[in-house]
Amino acid sequence: MLTKVVIANRGEIALRILRACRELGIRTVAIHSTADRDLKHVRLADESVCIGPPASITSYLNIPAVISAAEVTDSVAIHPGYGFLSENADFAEQVEKSGFVFIGPRPETIRLMGDKVSAIKTMKLAGVPCVPGSDGPLGEDMEENARLARGIGYPVIIKASGGGGGRGMRVVHSEATLASAISLTKTEAASAFGNDMVYMEKYLENPRHIEIQVLADTHGNAIHLGERDCSMQRRHQKVIEEAPAPGISEEIRNKIGGRCAKACQEIGYRGAGTFEFLYEGGEFYFIEMNTRLQVEHPVTELITGVDIVREQLMIADGEALSLTQAQVKIQGHALECRINAEDPQNFMPSPGLISRYHAPGGPGVRVDTHIYAGYKVPPYYDSMIGKLITHANNRESAINRMCIALDEMVIDGIKTNIPLHQRLLKDSGFRAGGTSIHYLEKKLAM
Repeated sequence: MLTKVVIANRGEIALRILRACRELGIRTVAIHSTADRDLKHVRLADESVCIGPPASITSYLNIPAVISAAEVTDSVAIHPGYGFLSENADFAEQVEKSGFVFIGPRPETIRLMGDKVSAIKTMKLAGVPCVPGSDGPLGEDMEENARLARGIGYPVIIKASGGGGGRGMRVVHSEATLASAISLTKTEAASAFGNDMVYMEKYLENPRHIEIQVLADTHGNAIHLGERDCSMQRRHQKVIEEAPAPGISEEIRNKIGGRCAKACQEIGYRGAGTFEFLYEGGEFYFIEMNTRLQVEHPVTELITGVDIVREQLMIADGEALSLTQAQVKIQGHALECRINAEDPQNFMPSPGLISRYHAPGGPGVRVDTHIYAGYKVPPYYDSMIGKLITHANNRESAINRMCIALDEMVIDGIKTNIPLHQRLLKDSGFRAGGTSIHYLEKKLAM
């Protein structure tokens, strides 16, 4: 039984996990850096352990320190949340070798899906549609690479196999720059990811970013919880997410979702995961799988009524999924705005003391945040300080609720991106729905 869980994360997601554990009667251990001793979940946890100085590399990314915290508190399992060590296969392996339960996929699954080349090969075999590409790493033969590019059709994109977060990518529009782009991407990949393997894909000009949420247990059951549209991005970082995706029919949803659930069964997936796709011209193209909980999971929870974190905990405890695919019903529409401590004009981080905080409320309004009046936002971590989520019977009502909630939300003492969200929600393109991943960047450049 999961009697005690170490929460190996910080901020709003750590608080989210803590609340799910408390509902299930599971005791919690909050690990924290010296800069995070005043986090809300640290105060609420049954126990807390300081694991190091502010820098992530010496605290939240310090694998021996995290596992030691589980040992000294006699914990049973570790929940990694998202970010930090959540998709680190070596961490998952060491957790299990140390005798603890890793609340996430098996280490070998994380490795398989963490390498973009092996992930794409695996998904093709499972019948999941993929972007036309090199079907493997690029070699040193530039004539062969050029032949591949001509066969795929320009423009193409060169991607690092171990990349992510928008790094390790280069778009190539002609054969004249192909060799230099491959060379530069390999060099960047080796430096950033310790792996210089790169591959080639067709570059889609105006795609949307649509992802499928899945859950799979250890009894061979796997389901999907519909799709999310995460196309409103800046520098490959999501700003607004929504579910379901505008313009995606129930028939299409069930078709692509069914393939993702089937793929989970074929690879022996365990826990929560997300299949990410580019969507253009009515076609889905798999790009990667996130083997963890997503920041934007609340919009899926609100339209399905499924507590995804609770399901993670129950799966890790050996339980079967609490519902079948036939029991999954999509109801209404949900939006999520990521609230960041940053200047809404130049996007520079804005750490500091929150002098006043007021959370919005009303029907269909959810706030996932760890902040409070008197909390000091540290300068050492990601600038996201919360998520504002609204749910209503339809998309227009959900947007209107979000506008009201943003107007009500008060965070004084630091700058936030609330003004940016207010501007975007009034934008005619966003209101119409179905914008591409390039839409926000172009709008901000005006």
